[in-house]
Amino acid sequence: MSSELLQQVRVLDPVSDHDRVADVLIEDGVIRAIADTLSDYPSETIVQDGRGLILGPGLVDLYSHSGEPGSEERETLRSLARAAAAGGFTRIAILPDTIPAVDNPGSVAWMQKRWWAVSGDRSQASEATPTPYPPYPTPQLYCWGALTLGAEGQQMTELGELAATDIVGFADGRSLTNWLLIRRVLEYLKPLQKPVALFSSDSNLTGNGVMREGPSSLQFGLPGIPAIAETVPLLALLECVETIGTPVHLMRISTARGVALVRAAKARGVPITASTTWMHLLLNSRAIGRYDPNLHICPPLGNPADQEALQQAVQEGIIDAIAIDHTPYTYEEKTVSFAEAPPGAIGLELALPLLWQSLVETGQWTALALWRSLSTRPALCLQQKVAAIAPGKPAELTLFDPKLAWTVNGPSLQSIARNTPWLEQTVTGRVVKTWTGDNG
Repeated sequence: MSSELLQQVRVLDPVSDHDRVADVLIEDGVIRAIADTLSDYPSETIVQDGRGLILGPGLVDLYSHSGEPGSEERETLRSLARAAAAGGFTRIAILPDTIPAVDNPGSVAWMQKRWWAVSGDRSQASEATPTPYPPYPTPQLYCWGALTLGAEGQQMTELGELAATDIVGFADGRSLTNWLLIRRVLEYLKPLQKPVALFSSDSNLTGNGVMREGPSSLQFGLPGIPAIAETVPLLALLECVETIGTPVHLMRISTARGVALVRAAKARGVPITASTTWMHLLLNSRAIGRYDPNLHICPPLGNPADQEALQQAVQEGIIDAIAIDHTPYTYEEKTVSFAEAPPGAIGLELALPLLWQSLVETGQWTALALWRSLSTRPALCLQQKVAAIAPGKPAELTLFDPKLAWTVNGPSLQSIARNTPWLEQTVTGRVVKTWTGDNG
C-alpha cells in the first residue's frame, strides 16, 4: 500500500468552491481524508510539508496537437505525455490532424494502443513495442475523431462508426468552409450525443495576414487579419446551431466581438460552450514587436481590447474554459521570419505558471477562477465527470509550487519541441507532482 500525507497544503476545489489550508491523506490513488490536521495515518506514510504549495484537481486540456504519428520529429506521444503530466494535466484531448488523420476506427485503436505502450500498461500494449514506464504518471488520453476525411474539410467521415469508438468527440481542428457540409455534419451528429468542436475562421478574409489587424500591425509593418475573419463565420455557425439544435463547442475565440456574439447566443439559449487559448489571455498584439516567430499563432494574438474582453469573459463564464492548443514544431520550422513561420506554440508545461503569475499573483483573478477554467470547466465541455477533492474520490490531483523558479530550456522541458517565446527565460511557478487517480 502506498500512502502520502500532504500537511498544511492550500487546497483548491472548484467543485465545492473551497480554498483552504488542510492536511490531505492519499492512499493507493484515493483521497482518504481531508482535515485541518490529521494525526491518524499509517506508519509507512510518506509525509510532505505542503506549506506554500497548491493542491487542486488535475488539469484538463481540451485540444492540443501530437506530432506522432507522422511528424515524430516535432513531438512523440511519449514526450507529449511527459509534457502534459509535468504541466499538471491529468487528461489531454488530441486533435485528429496527425498523419494519417484519426478519421476511422483503426486509427483510433492505433492511438490508444500506442498510448498504452507509452504508459507502460503491458496488458494492453503490443509486445512488439515494449516501453519502460515513464518517470511521470501518464495522463488519460482522449482522441478527437475527425469530422472529415484526413481532417481536410472536404468529405464527411463515417461519423456513426467513429462514434462507436472511444473518441471524446468530433473536431477537425481546422476551419470548415463548406456550409452545406457543416449543416449535414450537425444534423448527423445530433443523435450521436458526442461533443463537437468547431473553429471559426474565414481564409478568404484572412488572406496573407499574420497578425491581428490594428494599430500594431501598421506599426510593425505586418499584414493584418481583421476581426471579421473570425466573426463572419462565427455568426453563420451560431445561426446553424440555433436552427439545428446540435450542441457545439466553439474553439479559439480570440476577439472582443467574438465574445459579444457568444454572450448574446448564450443569452438566447443557443446550446454552445466556448474556449480561448492561454496565450490569448496572456499577451496581445503589442508583443509582436519582438518579431518572435513563436508569437505567430492561429488565431493571432488579439489587440489589447480583445485580450481584456477575453479575460473578463472567462471570469464570467461566457468563455467556459482555457485550452492549451499545444502545437509543436521543430527548430528549423520556426527559425524563419515571423511571416514565414508556421503558426503555433507549445504550452502544456508553461500555461499554469504563467497564467498564475499574470492573473492570480496580480490579484486580477482568484486562484479558484483560474483553476476552474483549466480543470472542471474543460471536463464539462468534454461531457466528462469532474475531479473533486473529497474523501473517497480518486486522487486526480496537481501539486503546484507558485514560488519555484526555473529556466525554460532543453533540460527543463519534457516536450521535444522548443517553440515558445519564453525559451531561455526564467519562469516562476512549477508543478511538482501529479496524481492520475490510479498509479499516481
